[in-house]
Amino acid sequence: MKVTDHIKKANGKTLFSFEIVPPQKGQNIQDLYNNVDPLMEFKPPFIDVTTSREEYVYIKKENGLLEQKMTRMRPGTVGICAALKYKYDVDAIPHVLCGGFTKEETEYVLVDCHYLGLDNIMALRGDAMKHEQYFIPTKDGNNFASDLVGQIKNLNEGKYLHNIIETNNKPDFCIGVAGYPEKHLEAPSMETDLRRLKEKVDAGADYVVTQMFFDNEKYYSFVEKARSIGITVPIIPGIKPIAVKRHQQILPQIFRLDLPENLISAIEGCKDNKQVRQIGIEWAIEQSKDLIANGAPVVHFYSMGKSDNIKAIAKAVF
Repeated sequence: MKVTDHIKKANGKTLFSFEIVPPQKGQNIQDLYNNVDPLMEFKPPFIDVTTSREEYVYIKKENGLLEQKMTRMRPGTVGICAALKYKYDVDAIPHVLCGGFTKEETEYVLVDCHYLGLDNIMALRGDAMKHEQYFIPTKDGNNFASDLVGQIKNLNEGKYLHNIIETNNKPDFCIGVAGYPEKHLEAPSMETDLRRLKEKVDAGADYVVTQMFFDNEKYYSFVEKARSIGITVPIIPGIKPIAVKRHQQILPQIFRLDLPENLISAIEGCKDNKQVRQIGIEWAIEQSKDLIANGAPVVHFYSMGKSDNIKAIAKAVF
């Protein structure tokens, strides 16, 4: 079922959903199931599965020199989506990126998703590679998320890259895109970033999931500004509970977001990461309760592979 249909079916009740990261190559998928299992009691209508960018690794040769190779450390997004769908009877949503994929490769991924019965796609530009300061589009790939949305929308209409196929078996993907309550780190202004979001919606996006935030007023202001420029699709808030003390530095640095002063004070008063994790749970509980009270369609949690804190939050809220 489409995300938008899940929201309509809920008839105003806030839904619970979460996002997981594929395991690294060589790890057992059972570890992923062990983190998903405890969250299924809260009946998530959908689960997102991230896609990682390619990266360079260095392999030592017999002569002692290092050979540079390109690889993906966490492949398997579409396969994991299929496994989740059929193991848990839940809608699984693959993240599809511009970066690292040609349009041809993207078309193959989308065809696989259609054959597997996946109804939703999260369309993202993706981050810069680790060795790049800024995002560099892949040759023959989509430059922006709005371009990727357009390619998916074309496929929904039977328009493939090299031909139009008349068929009664067209995909009908529901398309999600990202939104940034504190603006994308590369955007020169909030207004510019909102215009970019409008371009994605105009290209065919059906819903928005926000980047994490720790001050709900940032989300409410973002939604209000989005509505004022004609963005009418559902805007789903994304929540990540603080888990370790270093998140206080890392999250603002990577995502260009602000932490509220009272959250900072609470973290600084912790003796160890166990206390920090509890503070993160309590903060996210209050965030979630407020979001539900104010009519958020879904509260979407970034689990990053660990579910114990998400379970504690969901148990207190849903």
